[in-house]
Amino acid sequence: MEEERNPSETLKLIPNPPQNQPRKQPPSPLAALLLQPIQWLQMLCKQLNPTFILGIALVYGLSQGFSNSFFKVVTDFYWKDVQKVQPSVSQIYIGFYYIPWILKPVWGLLTDVFPVMGYRRRPYFVAAGVVGAFSAAVVAVSGNLPVAVALGCLIGITAGVAIADVTIDACIARNSIEMRSLAADMQSFSGFCSSAGALLGYSTSGFFVNRLGAQGALGVLVAPPAMLVVLGFVIHELRGPNIPSDNKRKAMEKVEVAIRDMGRTIKCPQVWKPSLYMYLSLALSISTHEGQFYWYTDPKAGPAFSQEFVGMIYAVGAMASILGILIYHKTLKEYPFRTLLFFAQLIYSISGFLDVVFILRWNLRLGLPDYLFVIMEECISRVVSRVRWMPMIILSTKLCPLGIEGTFFALLMCIDSLGSLSSKWAGGLVLHLLHVTRSDFTNLWLVVLIRNVLRLATLALIFLVPNVGQADEVISSHFLDNSSWSVVGKEDEELQTCLNEDDEL
Repeated sequence: MEEERNPSETLKLIPNPPQNQPRKQPPSPLAALLLQPIQWLQMLCKQLNPTFILGIALVYGLSQGFSNSFFKVVTDFYWKDVQKVQPSVSQIYIGFYYIPWILKPVWGLLTDVFPVMGYRRRPYFVAAGVVGAFSAAVVAVSGNLPVAVALGCLIGITAGVAIADVTIDACIARNSIEMRSLAADMQSFSGFCSSAGALLGYSTSGFFVNRLGAQGALGVLVAPPAMLVVLGFVIHELRGPNIPSDNKRKAMEKVEVAIRDMGRTIKCPQVWKPSLYMYLSLALSISTHEGQFYWYTDPKAGPAFSQEFVGMIYAVGAMASILGILIYHKTLKEYPFRTLLFFAQLIYSISGFLDVVFILRWNLRLGLPDYLFVIMEECISRVVSRVRWMPMIILSTKLCPLGIEGTFFALLMCIDSLGSLSSKWAGGLVLHLLHVTRSDFTNLWLVVLIRNVLRLATLALIFLVPNVGQADEVISSHFLDNSSWSVVGKEDEELQTCLNEDDEL
């Protein structure tokens, strides 16, 4: 029989914890706040391939964010000071920058259907870098370029950005479909990189224009495309089988299948209705940018802002854009698409009237100096624009069929680019009709007022947006997974145009 123990003796057998062992202190609220972005980035790298995250940073941050912002300011001064064209003409020329973006379905089809040496993404990053770097070098070093040649080179710069953009978008669309819970996170990271790059581009553009001139400053744009070439060699992508020359006919059949699938998808009411809304919301908000830019820098009629200050205005706007992303990411991801876009469009329309106040110089009557008012107006506009844009992008990723996600997402972005082109050209036409020139800005306020009224009119089209949550399906997964493209891909592995399941970027 086992000897019974005294309960007090039993307690003595349990070792006491060390008295001097320090307790782990929780991080301070400030430290926890600073660690959140790092932990979020680590989570994305763990769930996705780190080189995919690097690709987003380079394409959205350096190529699209920095290049586009730097390009925007420098080319504004280039057309005004070097080519010396009217604001309405300048806006028409700038509209041509959207042509490579309108051709995004072509670039997307190439990446989906025609691999190079077994790779579907890498070669197109390299091609984008070569085209962009060459175009920037030509326009920067060649003096007295004819307008047509200069415009062609500037379009070439945007073509390099567009090709890289559609290539990384194909990867994002694929991952958004397969990992729906991370769709908003990927778009938030993309938007953050774009805004951070834009901040750098805007803040340095005025300095380079002042030191090198508008034409010489374009030479800075050789560097971002060069990094795209490097990305093409380092980004992770499993090499697939090459298409034999005698199977090119089958490849063309794949193109026909892809086009047929895109046609079938775009006819779906859940797809064409939000696509139509995205186009009209952009097209009806006619652009008045060039008229306002010429007025900003005019020493007589306008506030006569310097080159550095113009860049600084946009740089502060880029910081506000980052704030818009944070607001969306922290507080607005759970709202339905229709509700969020309605209120975003409403605030976007109302905030546009601040431009009228500024052009009429009512801010001076209120005791607000020009530099303070324009920065305040730019911040409000950028925050609202970013909050308005984020759900549109997420909605677009949810409309893409598997297998042609790169091509179809590019088609949706093409529709958006058509909206921006329509906005630019319609704005240029209105500037011309109301006689806004390099020296006469009498009717500029009226052009901006017309723009704001059209923005308000867009609210009547909100019924085109699906009233579903941002994490919900917009079209059924059965429709996405059973496209004829996916079926054909299963029949012919060598010509499969979507990424393999384990070919994650």
